[in-house]
Amino acid sequence: MSSGGVVCVGCSLPASLQCPKCLSLGLPPAVSSFCTQECFKKNWASHKAIHKLAKASSKGNSDEPADGWGYAIDRGSRRTATMPAFPYPGALRPAHVGPTRSVPANVVKTDYALTGIPVSEEESRQQRIVPVRTEEEIARLRAVCRLGREVIDAAHRAVKPGVTTDEIDRVVHEVTVAGGGYPSPLNYYNFPKSCCTSVNEIICHGIPDKRPLEEGDIVNVDISVYRDGMHADLNETFVVGDNDKVSDEAKQIVLAAYQCLFKAISLVKPGVRFRDFGDAIQSVANRKGLGVTRTYCGHGIGELFHCAPNIPHYAKNKAIGAAKAGHVFTIEPMINGKSWRDVMWPDGWTASTEDGRLSAQFEHTILVTEDGYELLTGRTPESPPLWWEKSKEEGGL
Repeated sequence: MSSGGVVCVGCSLPASLQCPKCLSLGLPPAVSSFCTQECFKKNWASHKAIHKLAKASSKGNSDEPADGWGYAIDRGSRRTATMPAFPYPGALRPAHVGPTRSVPANVVKTDYALTGIPVSEEESRQQRIVPVRTEEEIARLRAVCRLGREVIDAAHRAVKPGVTTDEIDRVVHEVTVAGGGYPSPLNYYNFPKSCCTSVNEIICHGIPDKRPLEEGDIVNVDISVYRDGMHADLNETFVVGDNDKVSDEAKQIVLAAYQCLFKAISLVKPGVRFRDFGDAIQSVANRKGLGVTRTYCGHGIGELFHCAPNIPHYAKNKAIGAAKAGHVFTIEPMINGKSWRDVMWPDGWTASTEDGRLSAQFEHTILVTEDGYELLTGRTPESPPLWWEKSKEEGGL
């Protein structure tokens, strides 16, 4: 799950200020953060339109469904029977979201599992200082990342035409808790489900719902699990149905996202600057005429779901610091069909491309070693094949 709210919505520089009106409306940092007062004032005329949308959504959609199934609003904390009025950029529309799934009492939970507020994350010095992990911490990270790999592989096997993303969420939830883990997204700032499922033009943080997947779709499944005091984070984008029923455009953007990620990963070693990953990713995307999302970034991970360092994925970013042996962080570029800009749906989580073009993403949790890196969430021989791997098996590539 990507870290958001770290860049200015006006100019994409690092941001530490948040619009007070957005705060009162409960809008997320990703759509309300600014780098300076000057930038806030400069963008006020266009920015204030989101306040009207938020108010209209709140006024017109307060009819809570009796069965708990409805359209998600208020950052996923409530449901409404009426689809929020909104100029959705692409063909995809939200569908009903079900009740939050329960976690067995014997599973150790995060500090936000009940309140929705990750207090330890907000107050930790790890937001400023990147920890160098001990061998004992690394052992726990390896173990939880192996569980994360098992969970995403189970989710991949469930991806078929006609299967809803809510059903994928059920699989993710059950495999996670069966492994003794807590699904990290669940109730993180009120996120209502146990994973993120982002279909077609959705960049990230899509909420699993009742819409059945269709042949030719692409779907990103973002998995985060917490066990033994540590989080793991990874995601992959899958094609839905047979390869020959999926457009070349869809297959190529999925492959491009994978290539962008591994171009960046190839640089990981002690001394590499965190800002350099974005240059590598952007160079691959530019050659293919694709956009790199700037609003969301990779992040440190461990006892906290999100912490330092920030890992922007675009070129000429201003990320501070360099990798050291023992650092653990994610790289997770989101690659769009054209424009890098995103639009937030009224649910407060779902980020869509601004032009309705497709988007794809891959993510790994990575340990910096003395001479390079270790891919903690790497694929195994048992992992279901990605579309190009399947084509090779079938003699198509």
